[in-house]
Amino acid sequence: MVRGRKRKPGKRYPCGKRTKQELEKDAMSTVIEARKRQFGVTTKQARDERLGTALGRLAFKQMISETQYQAGVAFAQLYHHHHVAMGLPSPSPRSVAGLLINEGIIGSAPSEPILEVIEKLKRRFRDATDALDACDREHRMSAGRRPTLLIYRVVCTDEDAMHWKEEDLGNLRVALNALVRVFRM
Repeated sequence: MVRGRKRKPGKRYPCGKRTKQELEKDAMSTVIEARKRQFGVTTKQARDERLGTALGRLAFKQMISETQYQAGVAFAQLYHHHHVAMGLPSPSPRSVAGLLINEGIIGSAPSEPILEVIEKLKRRFRDATDALDACDREHRMSAGRRPTLLIYRVVCTDEDAMHWKEEDLGNLRVALNALVRVFRM
């Protein structure tokens, strides 16, 4: 009689470990099943990478346009690069190990970025935040929360926005449209 649990099927190395492709396929099947269960989508729809983020789920449900989604993704990348270049911490680190790696404490060889690259990054970030601040000023009397706060919550901290009030979703669209203009999309 064989002891222990039954072996998972799939290709293996001669030492008995499962191959990298099998491990990735197993992890992906877990993600797809969770997305199907949580979001009520088909298997084909669950493979859509947009379901992995709060902003992407809004685009998937067509609550924002594809251009607005791309502007939000561009701002998220700009935000991340700006924080890394300036040595600022991530707003919501996924783990302590991830935080240590991102901050260059362990596991990475931090290289000094070129001064021109930093200046260009700072200028692009300033342009984007200035546009968002202008949105706040223009829509200060409108119902709902400030557009800049909404962008931060959805794009930077990945807060789910599927059940937000229509006023807040409208203000989020206004902020995303401002980013579309800044990034010339």
